[in-house]
Amino acid sequence: MVLKIWLDGKLVDEADARVTVFDHGLLYGDGVFEGIRFYSGRVFRLEEHIGRLLDSARAILLKLPWSHEEVCTAVRQTIAANGLVDGYVRLVVTRGAGGLGLNPYLCKTPTMFIIASSITLYPEEHYTNGLSLVTCSTRRPTPGALSPQVKSLNYLNNVMAKVEALKAGAMEGVMLNEQGYVAECTGDNIFIIKRGKILTPRISDGALDGITRGVIFELAEQLGIPMEEATMTRYDLYTSEECFLTGTAAEVIPVVAIDERPIGDGKVGETVRRVLEAFRNLTQTTGTPVEGA
Repeated sequence: MVLKIWLDGKLVDEADARVTVFDHGLLYGDGVFEGIRFYSGRVFRLEEHIGRLLDSARAILLKLPWSHEEVCTAVRQTIAANGLVDGYVRLVVTRGAGGLGLNPYLCKTPTMFIIASSITLYPEEHYTNGLSLVTCSTRRPTPGALSPQVKSLNYLNNVMAKVEALKAGAMEGVMLNEQGYVAECTGDNIFIIKRGKILTPRISDGALDGITRGVIFELAEQLGIPMEEATMTRYDLYTSEECFLTGTAAEVIPVVAIDERPIGDGKVGETVRRVLEAFRNLTQTTGTPVEGA
């Protein structure tokens, strides 16, 4: 199957979806992105994702020529053009073509491309049996350098932490901030359950304010489970009763061990199962229809 890629307002075959080598997204990682899921022909939390994309762009003074509504329509058009019902969208906006220098004002027009395809981040067995994590030595950048709320193309920090986790035999790794507090994982937000309460790191500790993270707050309220943000250390992870991760690509996935320490009894807990079931039900019953794009 030849994918159709949305590139600067046109749908083109993937072989024709090209950007110049002078694009500052390639040269300097100057740009922002979003990952979005769609289920059963409906895009999950589309408005929120595009809102975050525009906020990220605004934060780095990247002015987009497309409105919120136009970007939402472009996402739906891309999915429809590929005849997909379930899958993943990667939306990237770069500063555009410029000279061999950092000056972003030499880039006259941003580049935007949208890819819609299938994705399998973790094998299904891990949703049943849980993941094992390790703590990475690579730290999250301080918010004083770049706000963790900006989903920028500067992802090398996360990539190197991911490499650490993979070399240690784990599929995901926990990242700490400068002070040694838990921030998030290399690509996901992290949650623990202790004494009947769901806890997750504070945004101020370096966690991305994930869209799926926000959904968990909604589901916890619906399920009657107390939930709050907290400053957390590895001790809190090690002594938790249950643990799970969330992300657009990962969805909701249980964790059963961290740094070779079992979480609880080392098996997927009942609370995590309830949250996962509620999340999957939500994704199948809500969203922005693709049809009519």
